[in-house]
Amino acid sequence: MTSVQQPLHSIEDRLRGLRCCWDRYVAQGSLEQFIEFTVAINSLAEYFNRLRLPGLVRLCEGLENAALTQLGNETSHPIAPQHIASLQRQIEALFGSVQTSRPVNVERRTHEPAPVSDIDWIKPRSVWIIAASGQRELAQTLRGKLQFFGFKIFELEWSAENPPEDIPLAVLFLPQSVQAGPMEFAYITKIRTCCPASQLIYLGEQASIEPIVMLMRAGIDSAMPADQQSLMVLNCIFDLVKTGQPEKYRVLVVEDSRVATAVVQRTLSQHGIDTYAISEPAKLLEALESYRSDLILMDMYMPRFNGVEATRVLRQMPAYHALPIVYLSGESAVAMQVEALRLGGDQFLSKPFNPVLLAAVVKSKIERYRDTQRSTRLDGLTGLINHTGAKSGLKALVERAAQNGGLTHGSLTVAMIDIDHFKSINDTYGHPVGDQVIRGLAWLLKARLRTVDLIGRYGGEEFIVALPDVTPEQAGAVIDRIRADFSALPHAHPHGVLHANFSAGMASFPTYDTEAALIEAADGALLQAKRLGRNRVEVAS
Repeated sequence: MTSVQQPLHSIEDRLRGLRCCWDRYVAQGSLEQFIEFTVAINSLAEYFNRLRLPGLVRLCEGLENAALTQLGNETSHPIAPQHIASLQRQIEALFGSVQTSRPVNVERRTHEPAPVSDIDWIKPRSVWIIAASGQRELAQTLRGKLQFFGFKIFELEWSAENPPEDIPLAVLFLPQSVQAGPMEFAYITKIRTCCPASQLIYLGEQASIEPIVMLMRAGIDSAMPADQQSLMVLNCIFDLVKTGQPEKYRVLVVEDSRVATAVVQRTLSQHGIDTYAISEPAKLLEALESYRSDLILMDMYMPRFNGVEATRVLRQMPAYHALPIVYLSGESAVAMQVEALRLGGDQFLSKPFNPVLLAAVVKSKIERYRDTQRSTRLDGLTGLINHTGAKSGLKALVERAAQNGGLTHGSLTVAMIDIDHFKSINDTYGHPVGDQVIRGLAWLLKARLRTVDLIGRYGGEEFIVALPDVTPEQAGAVIDRIRADFSALPHAHPHGVLHANFSAGMASFPTYDTEAALIEAADGALLQAKRLGRNRVEVAS
């Protein structure tokens, strides 16, 4: 194979890299070049998956499956001209869909995020609602809520011949009946074709496997039951808006062979995965302490003791009890492999390994590990980070701000937000309505703030927000605008609607230079806002 590729930071870079791999294979026809091409497809699919672009993920997966079919026979390269022509057509279809799906003329947020070089796909903010005649009331409810949170809404009839040219973030299907039929399936497929990067959501399907599978085959990404649709839809769409690049995957390679280590690191580098390698298992604990690994790739046989013994030691330590461990070995005895898994390993890959399979195993294990870790830091009602997660995230932001040049403006503003008279809301309307008010504020914060901002539920009806890379004056204007918007947000209850307010207190770095000092000062300003009459924003002095 060629030397390790440099990280790819834009969609143009990724497409150009895929095209170069393919062109090299067509010109020279070696198996190693075809493996590089397959790895590039897999990496592109993962990139689109992180950005929640399901249509483009499907096209990548179709191309990848076609490539993997040709990868099976090592003696058949270069592949036949008809297979090259077939793959070429799929590549062109993928490139064409990417170009037609990219949004233009995107409205910017009210306070500009700092430039981030590896985020290049700006999400559209429009939603299509395709509603049957009997679903007008639900369509109007969803339209009103989505418009309030800043989305541009297009309503269409089922089987509309000329959908809008504006590529949507999501398409909501509201059918006439629970059971979808051939006409519905055909129209869903048509919409999927013209909106390859959009999330397609079907509302009202019965909770059984077969009809949902049929919808997925037609192009639906998620099917939601009739109850709690508004809540589920809003949560789903706000999750789609999050385009921030996740933290890079980190893999610790424990391998005494330099050649094997080089191959593993090159393979994972092509997928944007960071690696750190050690050749002596005796240094394992020291490496884990300094390198925050998401997964260990462990050779079975190494000097002094083997990988299974090292794993047994790690599993006795609470910090590494759930850390994924994947074995790499030439061991072919099934009994030894089973024993290795029984004693704490998560998966066993035989050498020589398929690079596509290695990358897929590593990414899937890390994703599940991170999901598990993340679930302990999220608030169940709002989906925001909880008290512990918010304090941890704020501490990281303060450390970054304290570094020389860590923030563009050298400033970080924290706001403590508390819903006014919330106990009265619960006592008068009941806790379900109180929960709805809390969720409404959480959604509004998600809609109005940037992906780089920290938003957490600090406890009860209290929230914490941290805005990096903006001046205190800009931060104050943003929080006050959200306060005004929240006052206008209607919350439905059995006898009508109610409106709620919040008070907020703010404090900024470097005036307060620790996480604890920022929270204490912002909390003091919040109490001052309450004393001065509520429904206002006060700044710590």
